[in-house]
Amino acid sequence: MRYVVLCKMDGCTAQVALEGFTRQMKKLPRFLLGSLTYDRATEMTCHPELMRRLNIDLWFADPHAPWQRGSNENTNGLLRQFMPRDADLSKASREYLNDVAGLTNARPRQPLGWKTPSEALALEIDQFNSGVARAS
Repeated sequence: MRYVVLCKMDGCTAQVALEGFTRQMKKLPRFLLGSLTYDRATEMTCHPELMRRLNIDLWFADPHAPWQRGSNENTNGLLRQFMPRDADLSKASREYLNDVAGLTNARPRQPLGWKTPSEALALEIDQFNSGVARAS
C-alpha cells in the first residue's frame, strides 16, 4: 500500500528498533499487518520478538539486492527530499517526522492508480469494514 509510518527512536539498537516498530505498527489496523521485508541491518536482531508481538511474517532481503525491497527503496528516495542521507536524524522532532510522513502519504503514486497512500489506506479500511458488515 506504500503508506509511510515514521518513528522517532532514541538510538539504533535492536531493542530500540523493536520498541519503535512495535509501537508504530500497533497503530495500524490488524488486517493490514501481514509481513515486513527488511534488510540485514543489526538493529533487526530482535526480529523473532517483533514477529511474536505483531503476529506477522518477517522476511530479510538478500544482501546487495535492493530490488527485493522496491517499495522501500522508492520511499527512501521520497523521504530523502526532506531528510538527506547525511542528515542527523537524532535532531528531527516527532512533529517533523509526522509532517514528513503526512506529506509523503499525500503524494499521488502511480502504482496506486494515482491515488495517495492516505487515500489507498482509507479505501482498504472501508472495503474491510464493508466486508465485515456484510458478513455479520
